[in-house]
Amino acid sequence: MGVEYVSRVPRPPLDGLIDDLYYLEGTPPYARLTLPPMPAALLIVNLGAPFRIRAGTDIEMVEYADGCVVTTPTRALEFGYPPRTRSVGVHVKPWGLAPFLPMPAVELCDRPVTMEQVWGRPAVAELRDRLATADGPHEMLTLLEEELMRRLCEAAGLGLVRRTSGVIAATGGAVAIGDLSVAAGVSSTHLAQRFKELVGVTPKRLARTYRFAATVFAIDPAEPIDWSDLAGGAGFFDQAHFGHEFRAFTGLTPTRYVEVRRRFLREHPGHVLDGWPLPAD
Repeated sequence: MGVEYVSRVPRPPLDGLIDDLYYLEGTPPYARLTLPPMPAALLIVNLGAPFRIRAGTDIEMVEYADGCVVTTPTRALEFGYPPRTRSVGVHVKPWGLAPFLPMPAVELCDRPVTMEQVWGRPAVAELRDRLATADGPHEMLTLLEEELMRRLCEAAGLGLVRRTSGVIAATGGAVAIGDLSVAAGVSSTHLAQRFKELVGVTPKRLARTYRFAATVFAIDPAEPIDWSDLAGGAGFFDQAHFGHEFRAFTGLTPTRYVEVRRRFLREHPGHVLDGWPLPAD
């Protein structure tokens, strides 16, 4: 049994907050998968057996039965899956969770919470019931989209954060943060505060994450890699700094990361999940 994966872009105005809605069912390629920190947030409604998440090497794995909400992370997350998993979820833009959260995003930074902690037990139980009895993945994604439309709230400062994040994204994180607050016409303190409330991290940290993501996606594990070229392209003066940043984000050295990616490619060629998660070391 492989993995069934269905995804689609939501309709406006959700498309300004969300990259896609997805349905995932089947046997994961590995019992434990590592998600490198990307400039994105995640909302999962779980419909199968509980899964577990470790949000940092020094922390125990925590069980999530009803699903979870993950704001833009600063370190790798390790997911432990049951033999069969089934869920619907949302890949969210860094600022996109804010209109759906009852708390500031910074409270969730590297601390994933259950769906119940975000939307309350009755609402989540009812949503999971409706999803479980829906007629196939497409209807499930429509139900999830309707729930998000219903819950969409105003978030103060969202326009500012969204515009500034757009500049950070467009430059791949290679932007002077001081210039961003000047361009936005606000103080750097105000901008950082808004980012922490709505994204969970400062603009500087988000830029670092975009830079790291661009670097990781520039690696083709099927080809020989020129590390000094890659480090230079990512804006690092030398490979030592580059290696340090890589370990800070993934917990792996660059060469180990590529070995793990190659293992995934070798063992699961053409897998729907390739390139995003990694087998946990």
